[in-house]
Amino acid sequence: MGYVDTTGIYLGQQEERLAASNTPTEHETSLDQDAFLSILVAQLTHQDPLNPMEDTEMTSQLAEFSSLEQLTNINDGISTLNETMSQSDILTAVSFIGKEVKAEGYKVSLSEGNASTIYYGFGETVSSIIMNIYDSEGAIVRTVELGSKESGTYQYTWDGKDEDGELLPDGQYGVGILGVDTGGDYVMVQTEISGKVDGVVTEDGTQYLRLEDGRFINMLNVKEVVDPDASATVDATDTSDEGNDTDTGA
Repeated sequence: MGYVDTTGIYLGQQEERLAASNTPTEHETSLDQDAFLSILVAQLTHQDPLNPMEDTEMTSQLAEFSSLEQLTNINDGISTLNETMSQSDILTAVSFIGKEVKAEGYKVSLSEGNASTIYYGFGETVSSIIMNIYDSEGAIVRTVELGSKESGTYQYTWDGKDEDGELLPDGQYGVGILGVDTGGDYVMVQTEISGKVDGVVTEDGTQYLRLEDGRFINMLNVKEVVDPDASATVDATDTSDEGNDTDTGA
C-alpha cells in the first residue's frame, strides 16, 4: 500500500483558518498556540514511517515556539508595567498642583514690569559673573554684571528693562549665566526657577507642570517644594540698581 502524505493539505487548512481574521485578539493568540500543537500532532500522525521526523527537528520546533511565547509574554508584561508607571507619574504630577516648586530651568516670565526670580549657585568662589537675558528669538536684550561671589546659592530678579532702560513687552525670556573663577577659567552656572503649579500636561509620556505664568517645567527637574513666603537675605556685595540680587543663605 502506498503512503499518502496529507501533512501539506492539513497545514493549508490550518493556514486558511488562521488567516480568516486580520484583527489580533486574545482569543486568537490562544488559537495560534492550539494550532501549533495541532500541526505538530498532524506531522507526527501522518509522517512517513520509513522517514520519521528527527527528534532534533521536533525539539527545535518546540524550542522556537516556547521562545516566541516567552517573548510575547515579556512584551505584554512590559506594556502593562509602562501603563502602570505612566498612571503613577500622572498621579504624582497632579499632587504638585497648588504648590510652589523650584526646578531646573532658565526661563523667567515678565508681566507689567514684574519678572519672576532666577536662582543660581556656585561650589567655589567666582571673581566675576555675567548674566545675559534673551528674547524669544535668542537675541540678547540685556547684559547684567553681578560682580564676584563666594560659593553659595543666590537669586536675582530682573527689572524687565533692556540695555536702553526701556521696559520690555510681557512674555517669557531666557537667562544664561557665565562665571569666571579665581583662576580665570569660565564656569557654566546651573539656573533654577520657581512658581506655583496650576496644571499638568502629558507629552510623549513625559509629565510637565504648568506654572501660573504659563511656563512649563519637566516634573523630573523639580528640586524642592519651596515656601513662597520665605525671606532671603540681601547680598551686601550687590550695589547694582539693574535688578535685585540676593543671597538665599544656602
